[in-house]
Order: sequence, then C-alpha cells, then structure tokens
Amino acid sequence: MTDPLAAASATISRSAAETEAFGEDLGSLLRAGDLVLLSGDLGAGKTTLVRGVARSLGVATQITSPTFNILVLHRGDLDLAHFDLYRLDAASQLDDIDFWGMTESDAVSVVEWGDKFPGVMREDRLEVVLTSAGDDERSIALCPKGARADEIARAWMR
Repeated sequence: MTDPLAAASATISRSAAETEAFGEDLGSLLRAGDLVLLSGDLGAGKTTLVRGVARSLGVATQITSPTFNILVLHRGDLDLAHFDLYRLDAASQLDDIDFWGMTESDAVSVVEWGDKFPGVMREDRLEVVLTSAGDDERSIALCPKGARADEIARAWMR
C-alpha cells in the first residue's frame, strides 16, 4: 500500500526558478535544529533548492555548492549549515567536520548527497528527493522520517 503522505508530497518543477521557489516555501517551514537531506543525481537541482531555503531564512550571502568545503555556515535570521557529502568516502568522516554538533545546533542543516550514509543519520529528518524528468523539469518529493519531519511535510502540503 502506498503511503498517502508520500504520494501527496511530490511536485513537479519546470524551471530553476520554480525549484528555488519550492526551496523558499520549504525554508519558511523550517526551524533551528531541523535536518533536511537532499538526494538526486548531479545537476538535479539540489543547490538551486538550497538557494530558496537560504532566502527564506534571511541569508544574504551567495549560495554555491560546498563540494570542496563540505560545510559552509551561512548567517541569516536563522543560520543555515549547508553540507555537501559528495566527496566523503565513509560515515566516520562526519566526525571530522563536526556533523553531529552542527546538525544539533541552532542552525537549519541542509545536506546535499544526504542519502550517502543513511544508516547513521538521525531518525527525525526530512528527505527531499530530486529527480530529473527531462530538460529543466524536476520531480521533487518529500519523504518525512519522524514526527518533526512529518509536521513539515504536512504543512508544505497545505
């Protein structure tokens, strides 16, 4: 049986601007300590979505993929810890970047390639899956794991 929340929490973005707007809507629902894991192929729109989240959080700095930095902390009305786990090879490397401390801080944590180490992620998290549907079109699906994530997904559906 299909989870009605999962089925109802997917949308289609037809442009980078729409993906960014989705991120802005999502960002307006987030609060300190929330963990959002993004997954999708290269070029699926993960960083574009983060730009919208950042705008919603009052972040004024330019958002780019933190692939080589792994973590960039952006200050805003609500701080954004923007991770990119693409270059990490093992879950043990998360300790080296204080992943656990940052994701439990007063920032919102958004993690590109967040599906890389699923067995070690905390249970309450919002997974966002971006899938290319051709040209600029993307499917964006919310997959809540835990009570807070479920609350975010349900609020987004309204």
